[in-house]
Amino acid sequence: MTIRRRWGQARTSLGRRVARLRKQGEAGMATAEYAVGTVAAASLAGVLLAILKSEWVRELISDLIRSALGLG
Repeated sequence: MTIRRRWGQARTSLGRRVARLRKQGEAGMATAEYAVGTVAAASLAGVLLAILKSEWVRELISDLIRSALGLG
């Protein structure tokens, strides 16, 4: 088999594969987008957890509950 014939077969095979992938769409991109969204959500949850565990927020919530119940 000559080089030219092998190259022609490889190009044909590659062309078929590209056409098939174009028909299927970007299914892999959705997975990557979900991964980025999950990391972002976990990061935001970590920041919120750190803020809510701070003493300042505890005092703020405690004062808010006391004033709502009329205890303070």
